[in-house]
Amino acid sequence: MAKEIERKFLLRNDAWRSLAEGRYYCQGYIPTQGKQTVRARIIDQQGYLTLKGPTQGISRSEFEYEIPLVDAQMILTELCQQPLIEKHRYRIPLGKVVWEVDEFLGQNQGLTLAEVELTHELQTVELPHWIGKEVTGDPRYYNSNLVRHPFKDWV
Repeated sequence: MAKEIERKFLLRNDAWRSLAEGRYYCQGYIPTQGKQTVRARIIDQQGYLTLKGPTQGISRSEFEYEIPLVDAQMILTELCQQPLIEKHRYRIPLGKVVWEVDEFLGQNQGLTLAEVELTHELQTVELPHWIGKEVTGDPRYYNSNLVRHPFKDWV
């Protein structure tokens, strides 16, 4: 079984920008009952389908599979809640971890988050100077919630 263990943060400034090039992501969520999520995603020209279990602490089960691009496009159009999540993701290796900075577009423009995946829940990680407040447990920042409650509507 695959496990996702991650922490999520707001950013202090744009000092991270020169550290990586972004890739375009488009993703959507198929409505489910309970706390599981089913996500379809396109990264550049590759499709993915991801199943995630309920979060327990900072961990949850995660299963991700490559799917044909045309299938991903149809799932996003026909099965996923709207609006879709659009963002540029920047992968920044620092020390023993890789930081992923998501700069949101569309309905969530203006929101930028950083995530770091861990190997175990008690792993300590040095925070870069551009990392701000931790928002790991705040459901407002879950991508699946940004579909129903876009960042543009928060104010």
